[in-house]
Amino acid sequence: MTSPTSDSDRYHAHGKGVQEELAPLGRDLRRAIPEVYAAFGQLHSAALAPGVLDAKTKELIALALSVSSQCDGCIASHARGAARHGATEAEVTEALGVVMLMAGGPATVYGPRALASFRSFAPPAE
Repeated sequence: MTSPTSDSDRYHAHGKGVQEELAPLGRDLRRAIPEVYAAFGQLHSAALAPGVLDAKTKELIALALSVSSQCDGCIASHARGAARHGATEAEVTEALGVVMLMAGGPATVYGPRALASFRSFAPPAE
């Protein structure tokens, strides 16, 4: 991947770009173990379904945990989910502040990646 030059390129590199890079690899593994992927898909759907907590809140939790886990693919997935469920940039940055408290220094590296990823999926500011 080339070095990003604009803010838009930087955001894409950490959000949509990560998903584009991982998609063909994921498809290959899914073909090899379809039952595992199906079961994980069911778990994913059940865990993120609205309940006492709404889907947006659950995506913000998952995004924070993705930063703590230092997982770029997870960050991209849950940044997209947070954007799709109407999270604001202020809500994302506040969640990232909490993960910095709990995860320390590594969150200061992966937190900015999460914000860039969210920005790649969020609708443009008006």
